[in-house]
Amino acid sequence: MENKGKFYMTTAIAYTSGKPHIGNTYEIVLADAIARFKRQEGYDVYFQTGTDEHGLKIEQKAAEAGVTPKEYVDKVAAEVKRIWDLMNTSYDNFVRTTDEDHERQVAKIFRKLYDKGDIYKGAYEGLYCTPCESFWTESQLVDGKCPDCGREVSPAKEEAYFFRMSKYADRLIEHINSHPQFIQPVSRKNEMMNNFLLPGLQDLCVSRTSVKWGVPVDFDPKHVVYIWLDALSNYITKIGYDANGDGGELFAKNWPADLHLIGKDIVRFHTIYWPIFLMALDLPLPKQVFGHPWLLQGGEKMSKSKGNVIYADDLANLFGVDATRYFVLHEMPFDNDGIITWELVIERFNSDLANVLGNLVNRTISMSNKYFGGIVEKTGVAEPVDEDLKAVVTGTRDLVTGKMDELRVADAISAIFALFKRCNKYIDETTPWILAKDEASKPRLSEVLYNLTESLTIGATLLHSFLPETAEKIIRQLNTKMRSFDELDKFGFYESGNQVTDKPEILFARLDAKEIMPKVEKIQADQRAEFEAGQRAAGLTQEKSESEPAIDIEAKEEITYDDFMKMQFQVGEIISCEEVPKSKKLLCSQVRIGSQTKQIVSGIKQYYSAGEMVGKKVMVLVNLKPAKLAGVMSEGMLLCAEDENGGLALMTPEKEMPSGAEIC
Repeated sequence: MENKGKFYMTTAIAYTSGKPHIGNTYEIVLADAIARFKRQEGYDVYFQTGTDEHGLKIEQKAAEAGVTPKEYVDKVAAEVKRIWDLMNTSYDNFVRTTDEDHERQVAKIFRKLYDKGDIYKGAYEGLYCTPCESFWTESQLVDGKCPDCGREVSPAKEEAYFFRMSKYADRLIEHINSHPQFIQPVSRKNEMMNNFLLPGLQDLCVSRTSVKWGVPVDFDPKHVVYIWLDALSNYITKIGYDANGDGGELFAKNWPADLHLIGKDIVRFHTIYWPIFLMALDLPLPKQVFGHPWLLQGGEKMSKSKGNVIYADDLANLFGVDATRYFVLHEMPFDNDGIITWELVIERFNSDLANVLGNLVNRTISMSNKYFGGIVEKTGVAEPVDEDLKAVVTGTRDLVTGKMDELRVADAISAIFALFKRCNKYIDETTPWILAKDEASKPRLSEVLYNLTESLTIGATLLHSFLPETAEKIIRQLNTKMRSFDELDKFGFYESGNQVTDKPEILFARLDAKEIMPKVEKIQADQRAEFEAGQRAAGLTQEKSESEPAIDIEAKEEITYDDFMKMQFQVGEIISCEEVPKSKKLLCSQVRIGSQTKQIVSGIKQYYSAGEMVGKKVMVLVNLKPAKLAGVMSEGMLLCAEDENGGLALMTPEKEMPSGAEIC
């Protein structure tokens, strides 16, 4: 196969504040699927991941746990690596920002930028978000809170070093405009340009004196290097970059990166701060930064206090590694947030993995054994229906390649499963069980089973990047080898006369939700118990009163049943949301209600960020007369509850309900 050249890709390095949940784990699985597919295409892939281990939050977590910061991050980094390995990810390098070679280069990078005049010493006074390790001005806050994570900020003042961001701003804007693929999806690009670059960049604080757990500034050791300058540099330091110009062969070969794969919440750091740091170091910029969406539990962020956190190892224990990989890869849209629930995982497992794929493989091999003793032989007794099957099968490679080139991984998997569905349809069309009754039809039956076996060989080879263990099991049962990528658009390479296994393995046995959900409930109960125990240990719990507080409101005029029946209430799913320009209160949501989508403006910006809204299932008054709010048309109303202080909470269904379900 032709070598298509190098492909260097990275994930964001996982912050070692705690065990990563499935939303965090999604990124490494997504990256692994891309890396495996690129290797399959013929690229020389270098795939890097790892952990981000410095900062104030780690200091605080370690103090709470009664251990040193290094002991704390050692434990968490080992857990991250365990989960990455559990998910069968094929990374080439697992980096840690506490590695000596990385810390040494970070200190050298800081000095180089200082000597160049891009970093200068000053003093900083602002509002600091500890979880994000970021300073903010009052004007940058959203409802008085951190614009990135929505948490509280606190005043902070300290001596600090600053980076001259504005020096490179125009150059970065020009690069973004002239390289349309640099930031993907396009919505992320627009956000960076409109919210940060075009309004003007302020100089960036790049050191701290109040934090001890970090890389010291070697010429001023009471300062430690800003965590993002430290963390982002791993993409070059861990492939051999040296600030003194003595970089190794790995760096010369692989930089610039072909792809930085990151979560949408850290796009700003990777598309503004990181490119500017690279410009200052006279290094080329990465070719593409892809900010993937989030995976939400039932439309909400995962929280231990709610007991709704889902971990990859729990999913793998109940469903298997490949089933977990399939769900997160298949269910995540290109741009909007994805939804995961235990019930949905069971549904996809049964409908797609057990019914479509597992059943197909088992039927094909079992029929070969039943009718021909496992021998698969091409006879050439063809019928017109064969050509349509072959067209679908041989056309799938290019379909998948096109989707993967755009990083539309969910669409790529759907194309592969369309191949498997076509095979199932082919069985229904050719009715092998009827052909088997007539000896004269045996040559035709043999050709049908050959076509199915060849189709499965091609489909399994394409599936390997996404579900590697499953693909290998299929290939073993067919007693063949993975097909070369160059051959995947051709039909008929399976060796005629070959014999499949006489003991077909059930790949995915159907699950009974009644058996699975009690196990899920125990997992959730254990989570809540662990969280509450931790809260008690930290002295953060408060005794509850005997009864929950209640409020009374002024009664409105009575209505009749007929009045009520005039109002149409339905469940809607928020598929996108954005702030209404020049409004402090309004959010504009696109809400899918059955087969239609309505635009609804709501005065809830104080209580929900636009990002939090996406993916929520909400109760909607559908037939409210459209009206303009702040110049934006609103076509309905989201129902909320209001407490005595005016606080709002969206009304959501207690159980998972489909979009469009009537509320009555």
